[in-house]
Amino acid sequence: MKRLWLLLWRVSRNDLRMLWFFLKHPARPCWLIPAAAGLGLYVVSPLNFATPFVGVLDDLILVPLALHWMLRLLPQHLLQDYARAVSGA
Repeated sequence: MKRLWLLLWRVSRNDLRMLWFFLKHPARPCWLIPAAAGLGLYVVSPLNFATPFVGVLDDLILVPLALHWMLRLLPQHLLQDYARAVSGA
C-alpha cells in the first residue's frame, strides 16, 4: 500500500505544484477555487470511511485524473506564466 501512495505522490506532485501556483495567481479563472475546494472535499468525504477499499481506489484514480483535467482547462497564458516561473525567467 505504501508503494501505491508513493507512486500516486510522484505522479500528482507536479499537478499539485501547478494548482498551488494558479490558486495564488491574480489572473486565475473564477471557477478554480470552487473546483479545487470541491475536489478537496471529495478527498475527505465520509464515503471514503464507509467503504475503505472503494474510497482508496477513487482517491488513487479519480482524484489525480480530475486534478489533471482541471489544470488542462486553464487558459494558455496562465500555463505560459507557470512555465516561465518554473524556468526562472
